[in-house]
Amino acid sequence: MDRTVITYVLYLALSIGLTIWVARTLSHSGRVFLADVFHGSEKLADAVNHLLVVGFYLVNLGFVALWLRGGDTDVQNVRGIFTALSYKVGTVLLVLGVLHLLNVYVLNRIRRRGMIDSEQRPPVPPQGWTPAAPLPQA
Repeated sequence: MDRTVITYVLYLALSIGLTIWVARTLSHSGRVFLADVFHGSEKLADAVNHLLVVGFYLVNLGFVALWLRGGDTDVQNVRGIFTALSYKVGTVLLVLGVLHLLNVYVLNRIRRRGMIDSEQRPPVPPQGWTPAAPLPQA
């Protein structure tokens, strides 16, 4: 088997495995955060969590597929396999990290906006009207 093909197979196995592991970890740990963002609405948090995971898979696996031929793909020896793998997998890990930070940033903005909106409401509903003081006669 050609060394370049071996590099492709190892790259795909590592990248897909890492993508699945990161998506499951983010989905499991992010559920609590999303429930807080959506003020305890578990159904909405689960739905958004599922949509984020699907989008995460689509973007990352699409990038992995496109990046298969990126970089130096002509591998001459075993050392070249490791060099190509470190370059390719390292790039995939950076993309995974950037997408994760972007998701956390957007969700944190949504959460903060919800907290500000909830702080602007009165702590108790109004109990009635207070009559205005009479104006002094001049």
